[in-house]
Amino acid sequence: MEHVFEAPTSHAELASKGVVWTGRIVSALVVAFLLLDAAMKLAMVAPVVEASTRIGYAVTTIRPIGAVLLIATLLYAVPRTTVLGALAVTAYLGGATATLVRAGEPFWFPVAVGIIVWAGLLLRQPRLRALVLAPSA
Repeated sequence: MEHVFEAPTSHAELASKGVVWTGRIVSALVVAFLLLDAAMKLAMVAPVVEASTRIGYAVTTIRPIGAVLLIATLLYAVPRTTVLGALAVTAYLGGATATLVRAGEPFWFPVAVGIIVWAGLLLRQPRLRALVLAPSA
């Protein structure tokens, strides 16, 4: 009878599994935060409405923005569509950054979240990590 789970046989395999699990945890934390943000926009929570209108958004745009964030986050959370989701979340965060710059507000937070989105993805996707971080010839 074959064992479904086989223990890693080398230090490299063990390290690789640790990197992948670190990426999964980082990505899960980002997904939880983005889902919370989307839910608060969809529910029209008072502080979200106040903050959005203060930086120039009409109240009628808050729910559609929340829906876009929800869709992008779900794409990022699903392994089969995770790269597409990372691109969509990055686009969303780029819009958030541009909005904050235009409003004269600190804009470091969406930039930091974008970096964490891609760090989590690179850590949990060894093939993507090899492609992106491969030394150039």
